Amino acid sequence: MLDVAIDSKTFLSANDQELEAVHGLKFSVAPQSFTCIVGPSGCGKTTTLRIILGLENEFDGTVSLAGNGRTAAVFQEPRLLPWRTVRQNVELCLPEELRSANLDELFEVLGLTTMTEFYPSELSLGLARRAALARAFATEPGLLILDEPFVSLDDDTASRLRNLLMSVWLARPTTALMVTHNLREAAELADTVLILSDRPARLIGEYAIRESRDQRDSGFINNAVRELEALRTSA
Repeated sequence: MLDVAIDSKTFLSANDQELEAVHGLKFSVAPQSFTCIVGPSGCGKTTTLRIILGLENEFDGTVSLAGNGRTAAVFQEPRLLPWRTVRQNVELCLPEELRSANLDELFEVLGLTTMTEFYPSELSLGLARRAALARAFATEPGLLILDEPFVSLDDDTASRLRNLLMSVWLARPTTALMVTHNLREAAELADTVLILSDRPARLIGEYAIRESRDQRDSGFINNAVRELEALRTSA
């Protein structure tokens, strides 16, 4: 279980004015569930993820993760080391107890089997993001954080990557928390969608999706998007 209670997170602006990015934000993420966070640009979504990841330590509140405390993150940019191959980038992040793990099945599911010896410069952005997903899942994290991992991709590539993400997550279930601007993406992937306000971020809506993912056809997705949009605009 991930429990987040951020009472306040502030920054100093360039002219030394105090700006509050997050205020009174509280939510929980159930073990081995997939939760999406949506909200306006600049509302504090990424700041919230950085706090959860321990990259922002100066805030009022608490963050706790029960069970396996290992955390992995997939960002908007793949952040692969350019002088290492795909396989080396993935292996570099493995904890000691997983150094002997066989990664071939993971590479196969993500369509990377023939590219494990490629360098990042030889990969398209879509393939580089597959490698970033492989690196995250290979560590067998207790918490997987995804910060708009499919942004700036064309629709077809993003759709393929969403399907690959879900295939790996279903095979290697972990507690997942993902930020997205795409309501269709949230309706397709999530068990729960958290809706944040404009800055400072606070929770203004929570939308549970109980249908199994194989039952979420285009009609269901369209209806879920309408309901999410209504929640977002009515708050």
